[in-house]
Amino acid sequence: MQLTATYKQRRTLRLGKLLTGIGVVVAIGLVSGFVWVTRSPVDLGNAGKAARADWTQAWQAGEVVALVRHAERCDRSDNLCLGPADGITQAGNDSAALVGKGFVGLGMQQAQVFTSPLTRTVQTARAMFGQDATTQIWLESCGSSLRNDVVAHKVAKRNLVLVTHSGCISDFEKQTGFPHAVAAEYGSTLFARIDDKGQLKVLGIMNADAWSQLNSH
Repeated sequence: MQLTATYKQRRTLRLGKLLTGIGVVVAIGLVSGFVWVTRSPVDLGNAGKAARADWTQAWQAGEVVALVRHAERCDRSDNLCLGPADGITQAGNDSAALVGKGFVGLGMQQAQVFTSPLTRTVQTARAMFGQDATTQIWLESCGSSLRNDVVAHKVAKRNLVLVTHSGCISDFEKQTGFPHAVAAEYGSTLFARIDDKGQLKVLGIMNADAWSQLNSH
């Protein structure tokens, strides 16, 4: 009887350990899967000096494409409109101006600026740089060809700033390894590096309010 009881205890103990091990593996799998599914580009505003140095050096080399989401929409806000209802708010205009100040601080001597032809992107680009940018219809339609369009319009040793829409930025992220990235905020910028061979690497995203720290230096 004693042997039988001991055997049962050992078997129960082994079963408990097995179930615990399975539980740990399942938990790790669920957490890992969640992290993978929700993976977004690096937040450059909180990424530290090394990550910022990486994209600022790429900018100085003229290797950067920056996809900027337009500022706050007038038709989706109670804030004062800058102008037409299909444009941006005054608050959005002020925020875009600060983002533009950040770009100017990096240096715009070797940069092209393109924008979607819609009012809200045209106004955002104007607020950023004090003048109208060249409109490009492909920055409104985007879709499955966006990554290739971006690479095709990138001139060697010349940065490219693209003022576009959240859906377009999502399209670009899906095509560059971030299919489930968090939606881009108003005025946020997704940075990518494209070298002379057309090889593309996403560097990270800078939200509009993070530029103030960079502008202060």
